Amino acid sequence: MTIRIGVIGTGMIGEEHSRRITQNLTGGEIVAVTDVNQDQARAVVERLGLAAKVYEDGQSLIQADDVDAVLVTSWGPTHEEYVLAAIAAGKYVFCEKPLATTAEGCRNIIDAEIEAGRRLVQVGFMRRYDSGYNLMKEAIDADRLGEPLMIHAAHRNPEVPERYVTPMAIHDTLIHELDTFRWLLDDDYKSAQVIFPRKTRHAHSKVEDPQIVLLETVKGVRIDVEVFVNCRYGYDIQCDVVGEEGIARLPEPQSLTFRQAGQLSCEILQDWKKRFNDAFDVELQGFIDGVAAGEVTGPSSWDGYAAAIAGDVCVRAQESGAIEAIEMPERPAFYA
Repeated sequence: MTIRIGVIGTGMIGEEHSRRITQNLTGGEIVAVTDVNQDQARAVVERLGLAAKVYEDGQSLIQADDVDAVLVTSWGPTHEEYVLAAIAAGKYVFCEKPLATTAEGCRNIIDAEIEAGRRLVQVGFMRRYDSGYNLMKEAIDADRLGEPLMIHAAHRNPEVPERYVTPMAIHDTLIHELDTFRWLLDDDYKSAQVIFPRKTRHAHSKVEDPQIVLLETVKGVRIDVEVFVNCRYGYDIQCDVVGEEGIARLPEPQSLTFRQAGQLSCEILQDWKKRFNDAFDVELQGFIDGVAAGEVTGPSSWDGYAAAIAGDVCVRAQESGAIEAIEMPERPAFYA
């Protein structure tokens, strides 16, 4: 059975997902695409050699009879509209983060999915499919570290464009950590605080950089995350879980070590797509297989909602400088 997929948004991540579905994965075919820039959509169809129809808008693509499942990789503020439309049409939908730009928008999606009576949504939190993070998850679940006490983490980018502003450090960058730590620890957040160290001279005027986000979970785990989006040297994701009996450190990406010109060195990745390339493959193959089996099991609308609630509080903490409470509603049995 081949799952016929429509892609809404053919920018960088939309084209990348279309490429991997077409060239790397099995069981899926891109049959429809759309983008606010129709020339961009047509160019992606041509570059990838797709036998896909270019639709004028996302709504008409979702309603197409020959589209079984939808990939939402458009601009974040459009996600809620398209996910809700896919649910109303009874179609499975993979939505890149964020699920919606507000917690209220995520709640609207949850309510619609529960009313539909079955899980139709998978959220693009690809770190759950990364081999290194899965090794950490297995160690924690097997009690190899004892009870987790602390997490020290960092999310670093070489640089960001002018359109990247201070709250995006939460909604666009930290959002991955906010989901990953909940998943690793099987825990929810209790509070958040954001501290601004001395600002780097490489940051433009609209972003405070770096930032340190301090989180506390319901079980009492303390988490500190350095968000540094103008670190200059490369794309670098770090994570140490400190437990009562030991420490687990996220493995470095595989790379060659050079002994050359009097130095011992290895290259550092510059591109986030390469860091999680394999995870993206596993993630999307899982979605395609889930649609074929009639049950998607990846990160849910509830996971998107939980990350959005924590993210909104972190933005509030950016503004206040205070420790802000995070209040999570009770998880519906539907997402148990």
